[in-house]
Amino acid sequence: MNKSESKYFHTALRMDEALISLLKEKDLEYITVKEICQKAGVNRSTFYLHYETIADLVNETVEMVNQRFSACFAEKKGIAEEIGHTDLSNLILIKQDYLHPYLRFVSEHKDLYRVAFRNPMEMQANLKFDYIKKYIVEPIFQRFDVPESYWKYYIAYYIEGTAAIVREWITADCRDSVEMVASVIEECIRPFEGVKKIRYEETDEPPAVQTVPRKME
Repeated sequence: MNKSESKYFHTALRMDEALISLLKEKDLEYITVKEICQKAGVNRSTFYLHYETIADLVNETVEMVNQRFSACFAEKKGIAEEIGHTDLSNLILIKQDYLHPYLRFVSEHKDLYRVAFRNPMEMQANLKFDYIKKYIVEPIFQRFDVPESYWKYYIAYYIEGTAAIVREWITADCRDSVEMVASVIEECIRPFEGVKKIRYEETDEPPAVQTVPRKME
């Protein structure tokens, strides 16, 4: 990165941080370019050099937060190793060990996540759960030999369900503990009757479903 690129990057970062700071004080629709510039210590011409609208800044800020989380989650090597080596009978799609780092991150950035849920169109719903798909869901699907054509439907079910619970948690200002919310998500997605291990065969027969008893805790 040359000097010019570095200056451009740090200016954009200041505006990202300014937006996050303002979101703690008011909703997005009440934030102005002037306020962002004052908070970031830049002039209006600098803002419009980077963005056409506040929505562009919002999307960049969301992406920045997502990258921070991805970097944080990538350090949790133990989870990836566990998924890769755990016996299939004990491999759980969603469990508290996977959820805790995500929920703690959401709690720390709840102002931005709250805005994302309130303004899904303007923010293009960019605060996704990509890390869950990339680091947990898809690797587990691969281990269970789930055909890729099924993935988008299963992912929609798991991700939208998790998002709905997180949305309610944020609405309540994340007052309930991370442990409690993780437990709720786990119980909703992994019902009490146990984990269902699904094997698909290239036949005309419907997929066989084998229920693996849930390990007692």
